[in-house]
Amino acid sequence: MSDTSLKEKIVDAIKTVYDPEIPVDIYELGLIYEIEVFPINNVNVTMTLTSPSCPAAEHIPNEVKEKVSALEEVNEVNVEITWDPPYSQDMMSEAAKLELGFM
Repeated sequence: MSDTSLKEKIVDAIKTVYDPEIPVDIYELGLIYEIEVFPINNVNVTMTLTSPSCPAAEHIPNEVKEKVSALEEVNEVNVEITWDPPYSQDMMSEAAKLELGFM
């Protein structure tokens, strides 16, 4: 399987993860900064949260790890939280902005 098709599967898995307070998946919200696939299908996901005081701060990264780990092709998963750059609503996809009434 190519890295591209595995990345697509990873994105699809991540799109099933939602912030409990927002009716849009975390990928469309712009919380996923980078997905890296390394040799032997180890995966590193760099992400952020809507704020450092997010009530789901432990839940969301753990759910990302669980969903990506559940993919048969994936070996190990590391989820890294970063605050640089800080999250802003500009990072949302157009679909997310429409869903939330920002457009």
